[in-house]
Amino acid sequence: MFAQHGSKDQSLLEAHDDLIETMPILVLNVHSRCNCRCLMCDIWKRDEAAEITAATLERHRESLRRLHVEWVVLTGGEPLMHSDLSSLCAFLRELDVRLTLLTTGLLLSRRAAEVAMLFDDVIISLDGPRSVHDAIRRVKGSFDLIQSGVSELRERRPDIRVSARTTVQRMNHSSLRATVLAAKELGLDGISFLAADLTSEAFNRPLLWPTEKQNEVGLSIEEVSALEDELEALIVTFHDDLLKGYIAESAAKLRKIASHFRAHLGLASALSPRCNAPWVSAVVETNGAVRPCFFHQPIGNLQDASFEEIINGEAAQAFRRRLDVATNPVCRNCVCSLYRA
Repeated sequence: MFAQHGSKDQSLLEAHDDLIETMPILVLNVHSRCNCRCLMCDIWKRDEAAEITAATLERHRESLRRLHVEWVVLTGGEPLMHSDLSSLCAFLRELDVRLTLLTTGLLLSRRAAEVAMLFDDVIISLDGPRSVHDAIRRVKGSFDLIQSGVSELRERRPDIRVSARTTVQRMNHSSLRATVLAAKELGLDGISFLAADLTSEAFNRPLLWPTEKQNEVGLSIEEVSALEDELEALIVTFHDDLLKGYIAESAAKLRKIASHFRAHLGLASALSPRCNAPWVSAVVETNGAVRPCFFHQPIGNLQDASFEEIINGEAAQAFRRRLDVATNPVCRNCVCSLYRA
């Protein structure tokens, strides 16, 4: 996780123990706009359409090589709205990286041939069975568009891994078992669950959500109890899928989703997940801002310095040096985690 300094003296070790030699995972918000109108996200409210292009990244090519970036996740907004996705992916392929597409799936049918050629795997945002998903996405027929898109993709490349990611919130908290069945109906290779983010400035929130908006997406005391019952039923019903990894989370991690909502209501203590994201990954916004994860503040901008200079710059090192994941208030409210040994 941290840089290794061989036989250098102790003072030098202490001076540089926050330097990073490898940054294996990079998340690129490649397009600022989205084609859904989801209740739990404000990205779709953006007026401007901005992109990360191959030209944007060209001056950072050697930085990306020296930091040994090996896995790039394209997200947004909606990456399939990008004006020249092929060129961007071609640039990244020259770095010999794994490419993952995180998408709403609405354009998957139209872009199936391109996706089959460009990506190693695809993660589709799935919010429930057909009626629940369409209500949350606020796009009529969105579930059917995913279904046709997956079918088109499978025809072109049967072996590509396509999985689902479900954000748990008020509108789907009692439909998690039905969501697993929906993923199977779609022919997906797996599904993961995470709680809705209620308290950060991520996802195009210039200000923290007011209480009424948090309550619109979050759960009441009665709904948290219903979620706990739903999770226990899911754990029993899909026991084999948990063991085989079709459901990405363990039973313990699934139960933490309900704990997150309990903590938000003040009924339990907020606990940070096990996470080392700032030491193994970074998030780049369409405006060039580089974040240590989705939820913490930027540590630099690609317009001002190289990616390597940002990752090992004074601001980044100071952030990592000060960060205590267990006690940091942002981390304690975090809905996701990344831990890579």
